[in-house]
Amino acid sequence: MAARVEVEFAKSAEDDLLDIMAWYSSQQVPEVGIRLVRSIIERVEQLAAFPDSGKTVPEFETPWLRELELPPYRIVYRREDALVTIVRVWRSERLMDPSLDGNA
Repeated sequence: MAARVEVEFAKSAEDDLLDIMAWYSSQQVPEVGIRLVRSIIERVEQLAAFPDSGKTVPEFETPWLRELELPPYRIVYRREDALVTIVRVWRSERLMDPSLDGNA
């Protein structure tokens, strides 16, 4: 079995999770936001054992930037050796800006 990698959340991804919870709270259903964030975190946990399990982000087509799908969200992460960094958690219909280039 391959060695496990470390998984961390960038501040941008942490902010995305907080925004998800805040939006559902503003809609008077905070429990939905909490449940979604828990599901996202559970989905991310697979990356410790299977860091390449996501697909390449179509807007970039670079092997180091990948995404997991958890409708209606996409979990975008950067893979570097023994580290996976979750960079964004966005609605599936939202595209990443290719002009970010290496700043994703």
